[in-house]
Amino acid sequence: MTTQHAITVLGHDRPGIIAETTGVLADLGLNLEDSTMTRLRGHFAMTLVCAGDVPAEEVRRALTPLTADGSLTVTVREIAPEQAPTTEGTSWVLTVHGGDRPGIVSAVVGEVAAVGGNITDLTTRLAGELYLLVAEIDLPADTDVEGVDAAIQAAATALGVGATLRPVEADEL
Repeated sequence: MTTQHAITVLGHDRPGIIAETTGVLADLGLNLEDSTMTRLRGHFAMTLVCAGDVPAEEVRRALTPLTADGSLTVTVREIAPEQAPTTEGTSWVLTVHGGDRPGIVSAVVGEVAAVGGNITDLTTRLAGELYLLVAEIDLPADTDVEGVDAAIQAAATALGVGATLRPVEADEL
């Protein structure tokens, strides 16, 4: 019986984490269905969704050697199979940039949430004093996009940053 697992690997970054983790999963016969992996200020963060005929405890045991030196933490949990939701709205890319300060993410994405929008991916980076946010968002089909954009612009202006909301082009999908 095919089982899906949500797996996280967190800790100090070093070469080989992705290769080691995915190698163990491949050796178990698990299929990597969805993933996100990044480095955050010298730390590594990876979230995977895998499927296969292996119980969660066996996956956990197989990944345990990754944690031997104490620099990584691995979690494994079984999740209910789910198809990726289909969007009946429109896809957008939101970028925000400017001087760093607390509250940028919550203020700007709060305007997306207020209209029932869903953030499907979000990345932030701090380079010196410059803060950059890039988010992929889905807005419901009946959304007043000009109104959302105006609300985002107002939130950004209040924080002293710039914001741009643009539709995702077909060739970007």
